[in-house]
Amino acid sequence: MSAAPAAVMPEERQDPGYARILLATEGRPISDAAIARVAELVDRSGSADPSVRVISIARVHGVAFGLPNPGLMPTRQELAEHRERVDSAIMSLERIGVVCSGHVVGTRKATTRICEEAVKHECQAIVMTADPDRNRFVGDMLWSQEPQRVRRRAKVPVYLVPEES
Repeated sequence: MSAAPAAVMPEERQDPGYARILLATEGRPISDAAIARVAELVDRSGSADPSVRVISIARVHGVAFGLPNPGLMPTRQELAEHRERVDSAIMSLERIGVVCSGHVVGTRKATTRICEEAVKHECQAIVMTADPDRNRFVGDMLWSQEPQRVRRRAKVPVYLVPEES
């Protein structure tokens, strides 16, 4: 009888550096941990100038009788809050030497729009702040589970950073 082979501990997996990253939020504040994760993932090898695209989704709540309704659109105050979040994230990333740009997008379909933005700007990874995973049946009904839907749909790696309590 031979002894069972010793368990081999896997080496700490290093994430490759990315030249283009999308930092996205579906409306929640962008956490410092998410900004730190982007800073870790940025490719600093010098082969390409790294850039980060920051977007915030301003939720459009629906339609009334099949027509857009102004009462369901984000208010000026909500849009201003989203712009402040984007500007704050851009300033934090520029302090560490990363080229950034960003904007606010109003949509009902956050998952689709985030994935489209990643393709449009040729992003190689997406970083989002997220709540803990929920049951998929329940999670599909919750707006707070949008990052998990992005992770399932995106064609690029999606890094979900737990929300700070």
